[in-house]
Amino acid sequence: MELVWIAFVASFITGALTAVGAVPVWFGKRPSEAFNDTLLGFAAGVMLAASFFSLIIPGIDIATELYGDGPLPALIAVIGILMGGGAIAVMDRFTPHEHFVSGPEGLPAKKLSGIWLFVFAIAIHNLPEGLAVGVAYGSSANDAAFSLALGIGLQNIPEGLAVAVGLLAVGYSRRKSFAVAALTGLIEPIGGLIGGIFVNVSQVLLPWGLVFAAGAMLFVISHEIIPETHRRGHHQRATAGLMVGLVVMLFLDVWLAA
Repeated sequence: MELVWIAFVASFITGALTAVGAVPVWFGKRPSEAFNDTLLGFAAGVMLAASFFSLIIPGIDIATELYGDGPLPALIAVIGILMGGGAIAVMDRFTPHEHFVSGPEGLPAKKLSGIWLFVFAIAIHNLPEGLAVGVAYGSSANDAAFSLALGIGLQNIPEGLAVAVGLLAVGYSRRKSFAVAALTGLIEPIGGLIGGIFVNVSQVLLPWGLVFAAGAMLFVISHEIIPETHRRGHHQRATAGLMVGLVVMLFLDVWLAA
C-alpha cells in the first residue's frame, strides 16, 4: 500500500502543475494562438518521449526478465499498447465532450453545459498521464518514475495554460477559466491511484500496466493534441515545440535514470 500511496501523491503533484500553468490568465493579455499551439506541441513531444523511454522500453525489459528472450515480451508490448489506445478510443467515442476548435464529439449531451463538455475532453486527455505516473511509481522503479513524473509535470504547465486560454477564448471569465484548468489536474491522481493499485496486484501485471499506459498516451497524442495544434495553420511552430519537448524528455530520462 505504501507504493500505491506514493503513486497517488506523485500523480497529484504532477496534476497540480496544471494549475501553475494556468496562473498567467490572471495577468496581461491572452497568449497568441501560435504561442498556444507551440506549447501544446511541446506537451505532445514530452508525452511521446515518455511513452517510449519511460513506459514501453521498461515494460519490454521487465517482460523479458519475467519470460526470457523471444517473441512474448514484444507480443505483450503490442497487445498492451493496442489495449491502452483502444480503451481511450472507447472513452472518446462514448463520452460527450467538446474540443476548442473541432467542436462536439462523442455521444450527444444536450443537457450538459459547455464547460462540462470541455472538462470531459480534458479528462480523456489527463487520465492516461496519471495512469502512467501511477504505474511507474507503483512498480517501485524510482529513477524512471521520477523522470516520467517530472516530464509529465513539465508538460502539464503549458497544458494548463492552453486549457485556461482556450476557455477564456470561448467566453469564460478569467476566474472560471483558471478554476476549471486547475480542477482538471485532479483527474491525474485518480489515474495514478488506479495505476498504482493495478501493478501492485501482481508483478506479472507490471509490464502490461506500463505498455497499456503508453498506448493510452499515444492515442491522446495522435487523436487530440497534434490535430489541435495543426488546425489553425501553426503546424511549423507546433512541430518545433514537439521536437523540443521530445528531446527535453529524452534528456531528463537518460540523465535521471542513469
